[in-house]
Amino acid sequence: MKTSLKWLNEYLNNSIDLNADAVADLAEHVERTSVEISEVTTLARQQDGLVVARVVSVIPHPDSDHMVITQVDIGESTLTKVVTGAPNVAEGQLVVLAKVGAHIINRETGELNVLKPVKLRGEDSNGMLVALQEIGFDSKIAPKDFETGIYVFNNSEHVNPGDDAMSVLGMTEPVLDTDLTPNRADMLSMIGTAYEFGAMLKQSVTIPDFDLVEYETPASDQISVMIHDDNLASKYAVRVVNHVKIGDSPLWLQKRLWNAGMRPINNIVDITNYMMLMYGQPLHAFDLDKLNGQKLHVRRAEKNEELVTLDGQKRDLRFGEDIIIATDEEALMLAGVMGGLNSEVDENTKNIVLEGAIFNPSLVRATARRHNLHSEASARFERGVNWDATFTALDHAASLADDIADGQVARGRVTATDTKRDNIVLSLTAERVNQILGTQLTLENIALFFKQLAFEYTNDGISLHVTLPARRADMSIEADLIEEIARLYGYDNLPVTLPYGPTTPGKLTLQQRQIRASRRIMESLGLNQAISYVLTTPLKSQQFAENRTAKVVVLDYPMSSDRTTARQNLLAGLLEDVVYNVNHSVHDIALYEQGRVFIAKDNNDELPIEIEHVAGVLTGNYETSSWQHLKKARAVDFYDIKGIVAAYLDQIGVENVRYIATDRHSNMHLGQTADIYTADVYLGFVGQIHPLLTKSQKMAAVFGFELNLFAVMAAAKSDVQYNKISRFPQMSRDAALLVDESVQHAVIETVIRSAAGSKLVDVTLFDVYTGENLPHGKRSLAYSLTYQDNDETLVEAEVNSDFERVTDALVKQLNVEVR
Repeated sequence: MKTSLKWLNEYLNNSIDLNADAVADLAEHVERTSVEISEVTTLARQQDGLVVARVVSVIPHPDSDHMVITQVDIGESTLTKVVTGAPNVAEGQLVVLAKVGAHIINRETGELNVLKPVKLRGEDSNGMLVALQEIGFDSKIAPKDFETGIYVFNNSEHVNPGDDAMSVLGMTEPVLDTDLTPNRADMLSMIGTAYEFGAMLKQSVTIPDFDLVEYETPASDQISVMIHDDNLASKYAVRVVNHVKIGDSPLWLQKRLWNAGMRPINNIVDITNYMMLMYGQPLHAFDLDKLNGQKLHVRRAEKNEELVTLDGQKRDLRFGEDIIIATDEEALMLAGVMGGLNSEVDENTKNIVLEGAIFNPSLVRATARRHNLHSEASARFERGVNWDATFTALDHAASLADDIADGQVARGRVTATDTKRDNIVLSLTAERVNQILGTQLTLENIALFFKQLAFEYTNDGISLHVTLPARRADMSIEADLIEEIARLYGYDNLPVTLPYGPTTPGKLTLQQRQIRASRRIMESLGLNQAISYVLTTPLKSQQFAENRTAKVVVLDYPMSSDRTTARQNLLAGLLEDVVYNVNHSVHDIALYEQGRVFIAKDNNDELPIEIEHVAGVLTGNYETSSWQHLKKARAVDFYDIKGIVAAYLDQIGVENVRYIATDRHSNMHLGQTADIYTADVYLGFVGQIHPLLTKSQKMAAVFGFELNLFAVMAAAKSDVQYNKISRFPQMSRDAALLVDESVQHAVIETVIRSAAGSKLVDVTLFDVYTGENLPHGKRSLAYSLTYQDNDETLVEAEVNSDFERVTDALVKQLNVEVR
């Protein structure tokens, strides 16, 4: 929030020194004690040479249709001649003149320009009459559009020709831009900020006073209000002000708004914004004569209800969820967020309804997010407003409408609900404070801090009983009170001590160790780590997902159209990385990624399921050609990626791994893809990315895998046991088998291991032949079976018997022919 120190000084008895060095020291004090300061600034930067001028005469330019020649009084003995094209210049106006030699900010480039005397169509011009945008005002805070012309002071303002325009416009007032945390809602108001600064500076706070004069006409004769659900608002009331005159606000009010980063609109709208800045209490003004009927309803949106908000956007209201203010016939505003165009206060408004309320913070937050409509009002309602200030701000606004808009305040406040707030009283002992902070404060010392904070308390000699003020919605427990004491005592003054108590050595959990081991193993196998975006498109999020019909996790407010959906797989992101590298002439690629995927639940209000995955890709050449070793380049194939997966699972401790050919993955090659199991537990898949995906990007064949790390870690052995190396020799037997092409190697190996005895230690496929001299539909597979005993030398008869048992099982179960 932008906090004008000159305005704040009014509540702190002018105790803040506005000198630049003193302001810098104050900003540092605030940062060490309260909240961060984004910057210390003023509207004035390096501008100078700006004065108030009175337009004495205006005559047409003899050689221009759109320019005029003016004589202006700047408090000097002679008038100054200025040629201008401003469409709104007129005699008698008080305006801003940039004199010759003045430094002004270029509104388009932001550069500092020096004003020189010029001739415009043959006429000398000694300066420039300016709009606020031409002297450093952002268009977002300037009260008039640049096209309307120069800035004109109201004749009732106490300004005179020759006055320093920068000072008159409040451009030199120092402003602290505070970076508030969500809990410090109290500092979204000048009064709340005054209490905070007053506590730091040990200054009491003077609350602004006002006189409310009510006229005889009762407000209840002109409007009534009704709340349809007690959960919508804790407080709700309105006041009626008749016969208002809409116009520009006085300069003092405009200065407070634009120094706070808000644009003056008209006196009534400015009053509501001024009250919001002062009290932190958003208010809203309706044009009474635009309301259909005399009854306001605070209710939830109905089916198919629409509202055009003040920003000109048509909003489709969420049935049963959005809080709206409505008449009997139509919606008027999104409660706590933004008003509607159909009841806007404009230059023709004569009678107004001022609304003050405390709306349900959760519902306001949901509405603001749903409509992507985060306003100054919603920011305050979401965080919590001062319970005790709602109707005070409403009455103060009505009083100002009387003072500066010549309105007549109707008698009485029309109240729909006024829920009383339960006081929270917390007890605190000096012993407890000193135990937490390591200090040696007495109860009287502690009481002084609460006096600085303007908290009410009683002291019974043993404990302080502190009543939490309504303005501090962030406080509710004893620890909050101790934190306030620590802040004001000074964090730098707290004693420095080492932690005490039992200590335990830090260590990683088993899951953390396994995840780190996975990364080390992948890198040892030649893969480089990649990190892809978690957010992607709906199509890519499900591209390699196990369940492509499952609901996806979609962001309500994505930053871009290509980052809208949480991923359900890692391979799609790795494939993007491959495309990027190939486009940059890198063709031999070996990447892996480990991270979370997100699976939506049926209930949209529940958080998605997060599952840890690991995936990898290979493409290009596994070996490059080399004249030194007379090698030819060899492209990666299915067995390379399968070998990486097998080595990883072996090193991570997963046993009895099976690979089963599958065609269920639509984005994988139908003939070169396998599902991976251990026992009956599904771990993932491995294979070639479908050529249709890779050829469209002009890539060579890409092979990849994706594993469910949670399933892998659950199946992995928790520890690794050492098996001693046998001292006894091995024996081997070879078998050449003629089998159907449909019989898979994994099936053959399973039969061999299940039929063999305990002495079989290895099965190796060392030859595959599919050439001539074989029956149609057959292939020849050659296996080597290795036997070994850890305790004694094998007997050949025992090995022969075991080998015969294996070949018999192959013949019976798979109908193979042993050659």
